[in-house]
Amino acid sequence: MRFGWHPAARVVDAAGGLHGPQTPADRPVVLAPVPGVVALQAALGAPAFRIGGDGPPPEGAGLFETLTGGTSGTPRRILRAQASWIASFTQNARLFGIGPGVAVAVLGQLVHSLALYGAVEALHLGATLHLLDGVRPDRQARALAERRIALVYATPAQMRALVAAGVDWPDLRQVIIGGAKLDPALRAELQTRSPAQVVEFYGAAETSFISLSDAATPPDSVGRPYPGVEIEDRDGLLWVRSPYLAQGYAGVPGSALWQDGWVCPGEIGHLAEGYLYLTGRAGRRVKIADQTVQPEEIEALILSLPGVQAAAVLPQPDARRGVVLVACLQGDVTAEGAILARLRRDLGPLKAPRRIVWVAEWPVLPSGKTDLQALAGVVA
Repeated sequence: MRFGWHPAARVVDAAGGLHGPQTPADRPVVLAPVPGVVALQAALGAPAFRIGGDGPPPEGAGLFETLTGGTSGTPRRILRAQASWIASFTQNARLFGIGPGVAVAVLGQLVHSLALYGAVEALHLGATLHLLDGVRPDRQARALAERRIALVYATPAQMRALVAAGVDWPDLRQVIIGGAKLDPALRAELQTRSPAQVVEFYGAAETSFISLSDAATPPDSVGRPYPGVEIEDRDGLLWVRSPYLAQGYAGVPGSALWQDGWVCPGEIGHLAEGYLYLTGRAGRRVKIADQTVQPEEIEALILSLPGVQAAAVLPQPDARRGVVLVACLQGDVTAEGAILARLRRDLGPLKAPRRIVWVAEWPVLPSGKTDLQALAGVVA
């Protein structure tokens, strides 16, 4: 099974040019992400492909490779059957009404799996795809309004930049957020700009969709399991089984584990009353004076406080305790005293960050996720 270019599907590039299908590649290929239209024309219908990244193309009919977000280092190559994404296209056509006549926008380059997924899904289902990569956020925001976009795939960082442009989107009916959790303030501001239903999905490059959340989801949950997904909590680690799983890593191994049809993406969490709750990534756990601390829990608390736009909590070596925590924040510098006092009150002296480093320009990876390595350099 391969991706196909639906007869009704068209691509509109950032400049407004309209494009249809071309003859796809007849062999496994590695494609440049820019221009995106050319990459999609070659990829859809090709026996195997990858857009961007280093290394040889995947071998085998009906395969392709995506790249991880690179949050903790060099992006890794993920080997997939094209059928694994096609299975979720069918679900999303039903859930979100994606099909002929629907205008879908993606904001980033196709080297990133969120943008690639949204683009390939739109063309496979017959929608009109608007590729807006390489355009300033304020111009992307205007394009959503002028082109009457109905559905957009985006990360929270991308949506934050769009909302800051101050443009309303009366035709936008679906915003699908991936890559990180949407903070409540940004969700509220987004919904003043548009009547769209805002849906967040939790997943990984190795698993694709795991859960979906909406306005009815408890605020500290990442939602209910996505249709067709089974989730197990094994000693605190999440294991996932579904039709959407990748086959494994190509090239350098990564942190996820495959076992008997299940994948462990390295997240700590549990199911309660049908909702999935995450604590954080196993690889980010920190020991402070023999107590295990999960930085993501502290980040969630900080993001709920007034004056904070972005947050990351990082470990720093300490002669007495071995490790202490430092909070990198973007927002209102004058709120520092109140933030530190609240953290010490709620978390205690051991878990509360010892200091705050204010970051004017928040570093993000091309995928839209926070660049933790760049922040670690700032802290150091």
